[in-house]
Amino acid sequence: MQYKANSPDDYINQIPEERKEPMTKLRKVIQSNIPKGFEEGIQYGMIGYYVPHSVYPDGYHCDPKIPLPFMSIASQKNFVALYHSGIYANEKIHNWFVSEYPKHCKRKLDMGKSCVRFKKMDDIPYDLIAELCTKVTVEDWIALYEKNVKNR
Repeated sequence: MQYKANSPDDYINQIPEERKEPMTKLRKVIQSNIPKGFEEGIQYGMIGYYVPHSVYPDGYHCDPKIPLPFMSIASQKNFVALYHSGIYANEKIHNWFVSEYPKHCKRKLDMGKSCVRFKKMDDIPYDLIAELCTKVTVEDWIALYEKNVKNR
């Protein structure tokens, strides 16, 4: 679902009541663990974490006016989603996440390329997400992005 939010707080105020607490907790986990240099805001209608133009002036290759995206969280129609570009772009992080997930969650991993879907709000593995957030610094993300995406 797309929300017309101007800020992360505005986004959370618009989502269904039963999702506000888990989304707020997820946001706090990310804010507490994501490396310095990433900024939080609204990107693509979701709460996004990105490399600001002040750090990476080139921006996103699809639209250089947009800061380089890294991670997002969203309340979708049937689930809460975590989008993490590091899972998609770095095989080592992907493999680590897939192998660690069952240790933190009793449900089967529901995952696309960079999207992890949580249909049951009481099953979000906050500790695992906290650790995932620490795996990629801004510098790591820029280097990985330039190696894998930008220069194609």
